[in-house]
Amino acid sequence: MNPNASEPTDAAASAPTESDTGNSPPARGGRNRRGPAPQRPQRGGANQPANTAPARHHPMLDQLAELYPALFGAEFLPMKRGIFQDLLEAHPDTLDKEGLKAALALHTRSTRYLTAVASGQPRCDLSGQPVEDIAPEHVHHALVEVFRRRQGRAPQDLKPKLRQRIEQAFEASGLGAEAYAALVQTRDEAVNALTQEALDAVVARAAKDAALLRAFEASGKTVDEFADMYGMGGADANRTLERARARAAKPA
Repeated sequence: MNPNASEPTDAAASAPTESDTGNSPPARGGRNRRGPAPQRPQRGGANQPANTAPARHHPMLDQLAELYPALFGAEFLPMKRGIFQDLLEAHPDTLDKEGLKAALALHTRSTRYLTAVASGQPRCDLSGQPVEDIAPEHVHHALVEVFRRRQGRAPQDLKPKLRQRIEQAFEASGLGAEAYAALVQTRDEAVNALTQEALDAVVARAAKDAALLRAFEASGKTVDEFADMYGMGGADANRTLERARARAAKPA
């Protein structure tokens, strides 16, 4: 599954290669009677030999982790838009522009970073402080890419888990189903179909919850009495009613 969309500051995060995940085999050079084909110089890392394979880890990432452990350390955080320029301005004499560009590209393609984006937490500045909400489409595309990678290693079908996560991301977005679907549309019809299933499930559940809330408010019963009437547990009924109230309180 490939969302075919990229984040403005997350350097082609939704179009990774297998080498970005650290799971690809070593490259093999082709053979023919005229000898091996010439190799093109690799671009990205500073001072990288022309005949080496692309690095899976850029040394500048270690430097960034030392400078900004809150953002590049053990726990990755979604980065604010414009972080590239912020870094260049903060370290004009120590960070090479092209090397930084290559390092951030590797960083934002990594599964760890995409997992952070998929969590929906805010984008952060160099100190690790939240500064802006992350766009719903960025969360969605990161979710799809993370599950695509995991599916390649998992024996079981992960689509049900992905659908559940899309449901959660949709509800957290605060958008209507049509607006959300338009934002996250891709060229992958299987992803679009799974997304629509998730949206339909959330809309149906919301309608059912709203109907239950109306019935409860008209019943004059306590929550426990109402739950008993509908064959529900008191805790389940209370959660459903609170969920319906929260949805009703949201602005249209």
